[in-house]
Amino acid sequence: QLMSRRLYGPIWKSTFGHYENINIGSPEVLEQLLRQEGKYPMRSDMALWKEHRDTRRLPYGPFTEEGERWYRLRQVLNKRLLKPSEAALYADAIGEVVSDLMVRLRDERSRSPSGVLVGDVANLLYRFALEGISYILFETRIGCLQQQVPAETQRFIDSINLMFKNSIFATVFPRWTRKVLPFWDRYLDSWDTIFAFGKNLIDRKMKELEGQVERGKVVSGYLSYLLASGRLSLEEVYGSVAELLLAGVDTTSNTLSWALYHLSRDLGIQSALYKELAAVVPPDRVPGAEDIPKMPLLRAVIKETLRIYPVVPTNARVFWEKDIVIGDYLFPKNTLFVLAHYAMSHDETHFPEPERFLPQRWLRGHGSPHHPFSSIPFGYGVRACVGRRIAELEMHLALARIIQAFEVRPDPRGVEVTSVSRIVLVADKPINLEFVARP
Repeated sequence: QLMSRRLYGPIWKSTFGHYENINIGSPEVLEQLLRQEGKYPMRSDMALWKEHRDTRRLPYGPFTEEGERWYRLRQVLNKRLLKPSEAALYADAIGEVVSDLMVRLRDERSRSPSGVLVGDVANLLYRFALEGISYILFETRIGCLQQQVPAETQRFIDSINLMFKNSIFATVFPRWTRKVLPFWDRYLDSWDTIFAFGKNLIDRKMKELEGQVERGKVVSGYLSYLLASGRLSLEEVYGSVAELLLAGVDTTSNTLSWALYHLSRDLGIQSALYKELAAVVPPDRVPGAEDIPKMPLLRAVIKETLRIYPVVPTNARVFWEKDIVIGDYLFPKNTLFVLAHYAMSHDETHFPEPERFLPQRWLRGHGSPHHPFSSIPFGYGVRACVGRRIAELEMHLALARIIQAFEVRPDPRGVEVTSVSRIVLVADKPINLEFVARP
């Protein structure tokens, strides 16, 4: 992205597989584009996900549905998720999962020869994020943070990884290879496992709800709300929850991994963060949702991590409702625009020294002003990430608890880790860190 932006400027054409793309690499141009969105913006045609749903005759969810049907779905799904005050309803549930993460973290470090090293932090944080979003969506624990992960849950975790891996083959290889190579059947089977896992938990909750309603008990919780509202069919709930599950994991786990990696390499920033935390939260109490607004540096660390490592480095829009004019160019409707978020958030015009981890650029009175569209990790407008507030709450609470309990130090072997794009942006090798207990 950065090379293409330097070579061709803010707009350029490219091809990927059988897609022809118009790439947007400037926040000014991106703002022009996104402000022309209609009522029903389309992220991209999500053809592979739709193929699975169509092949198996399964319902579409918020990522695959389009037009008026998508809008109706999002209106229902937005409730109880989008506002910070609504996300705060889940603070106790997230706090419970963060407590289990801390138990697991202590257990992992105690098993290392040094007593402080934790290998592949991203794997542990992935399990934490999946447990967190599952607890919110299903209102039940699925055991991702248990020492022995339940077999059914482990199959589900493996299926998510396999689905993403095989979707890359399905995008790049010609269609005729699907009958010759195993990737297509593996892709479909992975989705089948994901749907079956979700369906099983939803059906269980449905039975539980029926019993509660009969006893006159008031229902609460996100899945209970979806099922009891009557605004979605059971099939639509199956489709929506499966897609929401996947959206909720990578942002939290990858961002926390990178934040800890950089804090371990800059003890000055880590020390300032610990001082901020200690000034707000007494040592005999764990940080809660009510403390986060009083910790600007904590929020800045997450913002800066998301700037350097936007979880989805490339997003897309298809303007299917009308032609689009950007500057001197007219693009016919159904043009596929690729939004090069990575290039924009690494543009030194808006972020001097873009490769440096400098959370202070997000603090009031520090750093230079940047264009509001130069770093939008959760998207923009009505298609923005529905789980943004939940993800932020998870990241803030987990990071605060970890820094309260430990000084985080780099891998003593001095391993440098860089990012690579695997649909989402991930580390090119395991992130290993030392967690030294604070006195």
